[in-house]
Amino acid sequence: MRFVYGVMAWLLGTLLVLVTLGSFSFELFFVLSLIGVLIVTELTAPVSVSPAWRKRLRWLLAAGLAVFGYIVIRRILEILPPEVLEVVGL
Repeated sequence: MRFVYGVMAWLLGTLLVLVTLGSFSFELFFVLSLIGVLIVTELTAPVSVSPAWRKRLRWLLAAGLAVFGYIVIRRILEILPPEVLEVVGL
């Protein structure tokens, strides 16, 4: 339950800060949420015994990191000038 409480607190805190600052976007919320889940996962990791649900958490983290990679690649392609993309073949 510490993991669930930690993740929920992080998500609500992130949402509150982003809305308060007026900079909410789904991409930014996703990235900050993924960072929070990774931090809470490490902080609540048991030392000696690993519960079964934590093994399934790896798949969720892997999917989150894949989406994060997609967001980074898309942002890089937005920044690059069209001439560079033509040379690369995109």
